[in-house]
Amino acid sequence: IGNNFTNALFDPISLGIILGLFIGKQVGIFGFSFIAIKLGIASKPEGVNYTKMYGAGILAGIGFTMSLFIANLAFSSEELLNIAKVGVLTASLIAGIVGFIVVKFGLKKV
Repeated sequence: IGNNFTNALFDPISLGIILGLFIGKQVGIFGFSFIAIKLGIASKPEGVNYTKMYGAGILAGIGFTMSLFIANLAFSSEELLNIAKVGVLTASLIAGIVGFIVVKFGLKKV
Protein backbone atom coordinates (compact mmCIF):
# COMPACT_ATOMS: atom_id res chain seq x y z
CA ILE A 1 0.00 0.00 0.00
CA GLY A 2 2.92 2.34 0.70
CA ASN A 3 1.95 6.01 0.76
CA ASN A 4 -1.73 5.21 0.39
CA PHE A 5 -2.17 3.87 3.93
CA THR A 6 -4.38 6.79 4.99
CA ASN A 7 -6.52 6.40 1.89
CA ALA A 8 -6.84 2.67 2.55
CA LEU A 9 -7.69 3.27 6.21
CA PHE A 10 -10.60 5.58 5.36
CA ASP A 11 -11.83 3.57 2.37
CA PRO A 12 -15.45 2.38 2.83
CA ILE A 13 -14.28 -1.25 2.66
CA SER A 14 -11.79 -0.71 5.47
CA LEU A 15 -14.21 1.31 7.59
CA GLY A 16 -16.90 -1.36 7.17
CA ILE A 17 -14.51 -4.06 8.30
CA ILE A 18 -13.33 -1.99 11.27
CA LEU A 19 -16.89 -1.30 12.39
CA GLY A 20 -17.94 -4.89 11.78
CA LEU A 21 -15.12 -6.40 13.80
CA PHE A 22 -14.96 -3.82 16.56
CA ILE A 23 -18.64 -2.96 17.06
CA GLY A 24 -20.11 -6.19 15.71
CA LYS A 25 -18.20 -8.45 18.08
CA GLN A 26 -19.23 -6.33 21.05
CA VAL A 27 -22.89 -6.37 20.10
CA GLY A 28 -22.88 -10.04 19.20
CA ILE A 29 -20.98 -11.46 22.13
CA PHE A 30 -21.84 -9.09 24.96
CA GLY A 31 -25.30 -8.18 23.74
CA PHE A 32 -26.59 -11.69 23.28
CA SER A 33 -24.88 -12.95 26.45
CA PHE A 34 -26.56 -10.14 28.39
CA ILE A 35 -29.95 -10.96 26.85
CA ALA A 36 -29.53 -14.69 27.57
CA ILE A 37 -28.69 -13.96 31.21
CA LYS A 38 -31.65 -11.59 31.61
CA LEU A 39 -34.02 -14.15 30.02
CA GLY A 40 -32.72 -16.90 32.32
CA ILE A 41 -31.37 -18.98 29.43
CA ALA A 42 -27.81 -18.62 30.77
CA SER A 43 -26.21 -17.62 34.03
CA LYS A 44 -23.31 -15.34 34.71
CA PRO A 45 -20.31 -17.22 36.15
CA GLU A 46 -19.38 -16.42 39.73
CA GLY A 47 -16.80 -13.65 39.94
CA VAL A 48 -17.63 -12.31 36.48
CA ASN A 49 -19.21 -8.89 36.16
CA TYR A 50 -20.68 -7.22 33.09
CA THR A 51 -17.57 -5.10 32.61
CA LYS A 52 -15.47 -8.25 32.22
CA MET A 53 -18.02 -9.72 29.82
CA TYR A 54 -17.99 -6.53 27.77
CA GLY A 55 -14.19 -6.58 27.71
CA ALA A 56 -14.25 -10.16 26.45
CA GLY A 57 -16.61 -9.11 23.67
CA ILE A 58 -14.24 -6.35 22.65
CA LEU A 59 -11.19 -8.64 22.82
CA ALA A 60 -12.92 -11.07 20.46
CA GLY A 61 -12.37 -8.45 17.77
CA ILE A 62 -8.65 -9.26 17.87
CA GLY A 63 -9.13 -12.52 15.99
CA PHE A 64 -8.09 -11.63 12.48
CA THR A 65 -7.13 -14.98 10.93
CA MET A 66 -10.62 -15.85 9.71
CA SER A 67 -11.26 -12.25 8.64
CA LEU A 68 -8.16 -12.30 6.44
CA PHE A 69 -9.22 -15.68 5.03
CA ILE A 70 -12.68 -14.34 4.13
CA ALA A 71 -11.13 -11.20 2.61
CA ASN A 72 -8.96 -13.41 0.41
CA LEU A 73 -12.08 -15.19 -0.80
CA ALA A 74 -14.10 -12.00 -1.25
CA PHE A 75 -11.64 -9.83 -3.16
CA SER A 76 -9.82 -10.87 -6.31
CA SER A 77 -8.24 -7.44 -6.76
CA GLU A 78 -4.91 -7.03 -4.95
CA GLU A 79 -5.76 -3.39 -4.20
CA LEU A 80 -9.09 -4.25 -2.56
CA LEU A 81 -7.50 -7.11 -0.64
CA ASN A 82 -4.84 -4.77 0.73
CA ILE A 83 -7.52 -2.29 1.80
CA ALA A 84 -9.36 -5.11 3.57
CA LYS A 85 -6.15 -6.15 5.32
CA VAL A 86 -5.67 -2.61 6.60
CA GLY A 87 -9.21 -2.70 8.01
CA VAL A 88 -8.76 -6.10 9.65
CA LEU A 89 -5.43 -5.25 11.24
CA THR A 90 -6.62 -1.81 12.39
CA ALA A 91 -9.74 -3.31 13.97
CA SER A 92 -7.61 -5.91 15.73
CA LEU A 93 -5.30 -3.24 17.10
CA ILE A 94 -8.21 -1.08 18.31
CA ALA A 95 -9.93 -4.10 19.88
CA GLY A 96 -6.75 -5.13 21.66
CA ILE A 97 -6.10 -1.71 23.15
CA VAL A 98 -9.69 -0.90 24.12
CA GLY A 99 -10.35 -4.46 25.35
CA PHE A 100 -7.26 -4.37 27.55
CA ILE A 101 -8.38 -1.10 29.12
CA VAL A 102 -11.94 -2.32 29.75
CA VAL A 103 -10.81 -5.66 31.22
CA LYS A 104 -8.22 -3.90 33.39
CA PHE A 105 -10.94 -1.69 34.90
CA GLY A 106 -13.29 -4.68 35.16
CA LEU A 107 -10.80 -6.61 37.25
CA LYS A 108 -10.75 -3.86 39.86
CA LYS A 109 -14.54 -3.99 40.36
CA VAL A 110 -14.89 -7.62 41.48
